[in-house]
Amino acid sequence: MMVQGSPPLHWRKYAERYRLTGSKDAKTGKEHFPAKPRISGGAGRTEGRAGLTADLSAALMPREGKIVSWTQMFSGAPTGFEHETPYFLAIIELPNGVRLITQLADSEAEKVKIGAKVRKMFRKISDTEAEGHIAYGYKFKVIG
Repeated sequence: MMVQGSPPLHWRKYAERYRLTGSKDAKTGKEHFPAKPRISGGAGRTEGRAGLTADLSAALMPREGKIVSWTQMFSGAPTGFEHETPYFLAIIELPNGVRLITQLADSEAEKVKIGAKVRKMFRKISDTEAEGHIAYGYKFKVIG
């Protein structure tokens, strides 16, 4: 990932990464993460498969959820993350029904289990950018 411009500009560009922002369909109330894309010319309206329209607006996702599946990675980490193994990846279900894949941070191995409660944390993702920027994003931590 190449950072272009100032760090604040970069942070605003990736709302889902920094604020856990998704989208909400005003008609159905269903929330999505990552946000569904908007089609130009409709100011937030997209055409559904059956010709139905959906009014989409930005929606902050809940900050807590539960683990529905997980795995521990011992090898095969992406380039630049080799020093983080072993680490946990989990599918988290939020109270609004949204599921997302995330890394678990600062969590004791014996507490990582299906059904465990988790909370969103803001953590460093990488600091290997050519410009010297540090990339931050969300991870989750087991809280119960």
